[in-house]
Amino acid sequence: MVRRVVLRSVGSIDPVTTKSRRRLVTEENLAGIPAGESFVVPVGALISPLARQAATERRISLIDPPPESALPAQPASSRPAPSVAGAAGTKVVALGADHGGYELKETLGDFIRELGYPVIDCGTHGGESVDYPDFAFAAARLVAQGKAWRAVLIDGAGIGSCMAANKVPGVRAAMCYDEATAVNSREHNHSNVLTLGAGLISAQLARQIVKTWLATDAGGGRHERRVKKIMDIEQRYLRT
Repeated sequence: MVRRVVLRSVGSIDPVTTKSRRRLVTEENLAGIPAGESFVVPVGALISPLARQAATERRISLIDPPPESALPAQPASSRPAPSVAGAAGTKVVALGADHGGYELKETLGDFIRELGYPVIDCGTHGGESVDYPDFAFAAARLVAQGKAWRAVLIDGAGIGSCMAANKVPGVRAAMCYDEATAVNSREHNHSNVLTLGAGLISAQLARQIVKTWLATDAGGGRHERRVKKIMDIEQRYLRT
């Protein structure tokens, strides 16, 4: 039996009045979360003892986001805070976007769920100006860690997020602009992260690209051999 994990926004958590202005997760924040599901703790937040007790009693998993030290400095209101859906063993798709890709991210998130894939929404969660590397990293990192099967990233052109994601070891991000490039990136290059340019393609085309990309298997034979060479190059530059 697969445990369902709910999407839950963390934007309503009020900050604690301290010198560091750190947020506080209380039992009230967990009140609407069904038993056995998960809650992503906002970056830098504190968890009250009563909240921990409530989580234990109701078997709610408290999930930490990527550490702040791994992300460029940014106002707390715009830092990526993933919301989790899905469970271990399912084909979870991570989503990430900056302000330029926010609206398309929301559209694609619903579409991907309709296709039957659980979604991890790494933000952004509004139209406020933010930095695309933060959200590209947050989603790509989940793929590299095995917490997501694949990821879809959206910014204005799809190029910057692709560059940022490809800095994460184990990630093979491809910027696709039609179904043919989506198929090629999977069959020939084994891409595990798809990036899209919201300013370059329509929502309908984006849906077609995503559906095709998610459904296309990686090619074997010469394609597998060449992808291994790509990963061998990466390994040469990894610090030990």
